[in-house]
Amino acid sequence: MKIAVDVMGTDYGPAEIIKGVLQAVSEYGCDVVLVGDQEVIRRELAREHQENNPRVTIHHASQVIEMQDHPGISVKKKKDASIVVATHLLHEKECDALVSSGSTGAAVASALFGLGRIRGIERPAIATVIPNVKGATVLVDSGAKVDAKPEQLVQNAIMGSIYAELQLGIPQPRVGLLNIGEEETKGNEQCLATYPLLKKDPHIHFIGNVEGRDINKGTVDVVVCDGFVGNVVLKTMEGLAAAVMEILKKTLMESGLFAKLGALLMKPALLRMKKQMDASEYGGALLMGVRAPFIICHGSSKAKAIKNAVRVAIELTQKDVVGRIRQEIMHDEESGEL
Repeated sequence: MKIAVDVMGTDYGPAEIIKGVLQAVSEYGCDVVLVGDQEVIRRELAREHQENNPRVTIHHASQVIEMQDHPGISVKKKKDASIVVATHLLHEKECDALVSSGSTGAAVASALFGLGRIRGIERPAIATVIPNVKGATVLVDSGAKVDAKPEQLVQNAIMGSIYAELQLGIPQPRVGLLNIGEEETKGNEQCLATYPLLKKDPHIHFIGNVEGRDINKGTVDVVVCDGFVGNVVLKTMEGLAAAVMEILKKTLMESGLFAKLGALLMKPALLRMKKQMDASEYGGALLMGVRAPFIICHGSSKAKAIKNAVRVAIELTQKDVVGRIRQEIMHDEESGEL
């Protein structure tokens, strides 16, 4: 198992990425190819006293696509950008999966141009795992494509169901269409056109419209929406989770002695709650619909998130999630159901 990791173009720089990679190598026993400026990578490896680690190799890339760069144009012009080079390694099967925490737009564009879509998939989608009170919910799409046709949302539902079944171990996952109400007649033109298509598709367990609050209640396993709505939902939830923990900590620190003693007794439970709500525990998100495992992380990912993203990349490769999606979509194409 060999994972390509793009170490450039992130909020915290290569240091955090390399720390996370080294943790993953130690814990999961995988081989990793670090893609980026070789001098920077060597310096960071030396700082961690891992410059001679046999499981870590360097593949030099002289260019970087920054967050502010136009994704499509930059991927075409910067042929030696780290994400482009890493995608080429994946395409040529020199690596089994790829992890990137750089520009999401550049990652999606590089995957489309460098890997290509699975036959039958119109547009790829990002599947993000969100914790709920009973386990986890898969949100599809969380940012790959801001607009989506009804037929593309149906494909997202099929891919999300396969992901939930294989990666989360949920048999016959419940699929919901994110809407402003549960009634079949609610929603914008996109939702109204998508609902009957999801309802008649035999490959998904469609339970109807769901609202934003259902995502964390555990009443649905896969939530389908376009990338614009999904990204807003994701960022709002992450901000809220961080705010709740910060408000709780501040309130306890400003309270009296008995409250602090109570918090001390509750510390193990609070730590478990924090871990369950921590997005970095779930690593990266799979870009579904492209021809190889392609994991996208937040630009603000730190070492812990990167370590878990490598774990997710290994698991998805071992379970052949991409292969299962390909088989399902090809079967639907041949039967005329897509």
